[in-house]
Amino acid sequence: MILHPTVFLFVRDRSFHHLDVDKRALVEQLVARIQETANVAKRAAHDATTEAREGATPAEKRDDARVALEAQSLAKGQARRAERADAALSALEAFRPRPLASGARIALGAVVEVEDGAAGRTFFLAPVGAGIELTGPDGDGFLSVVTPASPIGRAVMGRSVGETVQVDVPGDVKEWTITYVC
Repeated sequence: MILHPTVFLFVRDRSFHHLDVDKRALVEQLVARIQETANVAKRAAHDATTEAREGATPAEKRDDARVALEAQSLAKGQARRAERADAALSALEAFRPRPLASGARIALGAVVEVEDGAAGRTFFLAPVGAGIELTGPDGDGFLSVVTPASPIGRAVMGRSVGETVQVDVPGDVKEWTITYVC
């Protein structure tokens, strides 16, 4: 028998729905988003390399070597971006988040809901993909990906439901109460 954890996902109207969360589906969404980033970066690196090599006539290149250097620099930056995305995809290959037992401490793979009294947010704690937004089941609600290295990830790791955490977000300190973990 396969058990699916349940979480409350906040939707844009500040109400919430009781929904099933398939963590494998969240990982699949994350993989798709990172794969898309890798593909875009690889195309951009190829295009910039081609532009640096073929984009100007030899006379134009002599007159304005800076343009060719900028294109080469852009190509290298996009290639590094593609490499980081490929490394993230490799990290996700072995990532198999499991449901957390009731009362368990927050660990990698957890879906964590926090509230500050006025609003709530839901996070998916993954090894990579910080800042990527995933959609909940049937497109209802959203979850933000955080990593253990992020300020939010560091604040919630090892905590449990009912605890309050402070997160220093540049320019602001947020205080959230952990209301649900699965």
